[in-house]
Amino acid sequence: MSRIFGPFSIPLVSHFATCACLSDKEQYPTFFRTIPSDHYQADAMAKLVLSELKKVNFTQNGYHVSFDANGDPVAAYEVVNWQNSESGVIELVTVGYYDASLPKGQEFRINRVPVSVCSESCPPGTRKVLQKGKPICCYDCMPCPEGEISNMTDSLDCIPCPREFWPNSNRDACFPKPVEFLSFNEVLGIILEVFSVSGACLAIITGMVFFHHRTTPIVRANNSELSFLLLFSLTLCFLCSLTFIGAPSNWSCMLRHTAFGITFVLCISCVLGKTIVVLMAFKATLPGSNAMKWFGPPQQRMTVVSVTFIQVIICTVWLVVSPPFPVKNLTTYKEKIILECALGSAVGFWSVLGYIGILAIFCFVLAVLARKLPDNFNEAKMITFSMLIFCAVWVTFIPAYVSSPGKFTVAVEIFAILASSFGLILCIFAPKCFIILFQPEKNTKKFLMGKNQT
Repeated sequence: MSRIFGPFSIPLVSHFATCACLSDKEQYPTFFRTIPSDHYQADAMAKLVLSELKKVNFTQNGYHVSFDANGDPVAAYEVVNWQNSESGVIELVTVGYYDASLPKGQEFRINRVPVSVCSESCPPGTRKVLQKGKPICCYDCMPCPEGEISNMTDSLDCIPCPREFWPNSNRDACFPKPVEFLSFNEVLGIILEVFSVSGACLAIITGMVFFHHRTTPIVRANNSELSFLLLFSLTLCFLCSLTFIGAPSNWSCMLRHTAFGITFVLCISCVLGKTIVVLMAFKATLPGSNAMKWFGPPQQRMTVVSVTFIQVIICTVWLVVSPPFPVKNLTTYKEKIILECALGSAVGFWSVLGYIGILAIFCFVLAVLARKLPDNFNEAKMITFSMLIFCAVWVTFIPAYVSSPGKFTVAVEIFAILASSFGLILCIFAPKCFIILFQPEKNTKKFLMGKNQT
């Protein structure tokens, strides 16, 4: 109607029409109304509702309901995380919340940090290994292999320790490997030291007994000079075992093998001289024999010197060409370092042992041949037993030496030296000392020659 009356400037008054579009005077210049338009009513209603909404504040089923100054509900959200349970089922787990009604800076709170992977973090000492057929976030934590470490969380690889280092029990750090050698302070070293010093003291005491009774028949028989030289060489044999104990050095490595080789050859050469004396002495009793003329004291001394000099030459060549030297053994044990003496030249070492073995076998054969000669106190019998023990010890030594690991290689060598030395001194000198000290009535020339028997 307003559009029809408008061109004629006829006013139109309404008491009911509330449409806000009728307020446009360009289209409806003659339209008037007595009721407010919807624009003012809606605004008034909104303000009324807003004022009422601001008063709303209650909690229902654990949720708080309220409205802000703009009439908007206060933002409150739960933060949920999809997590894989132990049974393999995906579950929604509440890990925090957002509440805009809280003071600034406190609106967002996390109760439990969500896990973005299906596996726990791998601690130091382990490495991550992906699980086959599962997402990249799923992995297993594998301990680092022997000799390797990882010092960070979720490490992809383990790092090998340097050659002279070894991981700790957690395999997250490398520490220097302990150095092992046969020391003077450990129990095994102390036991060997006691036996070594005891053997040397026993040889010295035996020498003192022989020197005190040097004029008696049992001492003078079979060249007392060789007996004293044999006791001196046995003392050196006992003491040379001490050079094998302690941290190896250039000098100790060269000294221990050469001193052992030379002193033992000196010892066996004395035993060999005594054995030959027994044989020559028996042949000298035969009619028309002058055997002792060809093997008197000068020849006996020359035999000992020449036989020993050959060993000196072997040891000298060994030390000049390729001497023993200290070395760190990193292969026998992975977790520790064995400080030992390398042979330098294996040919030199086995030449020294081989020469000792040849002399011992030769001496043993001669002693066996002379063991049944007529005499109440035939020293060849005692030499036979001593050489039998000597050969048995060193035949057993070779496989034990090769198979023993670390410092026990040195302990086996010391044991062989001490055992063979004790075998010689006990078999050759113990019976003589027993007669000298406890049966002096038998320390006569008649008894020794068997002339008192009826």
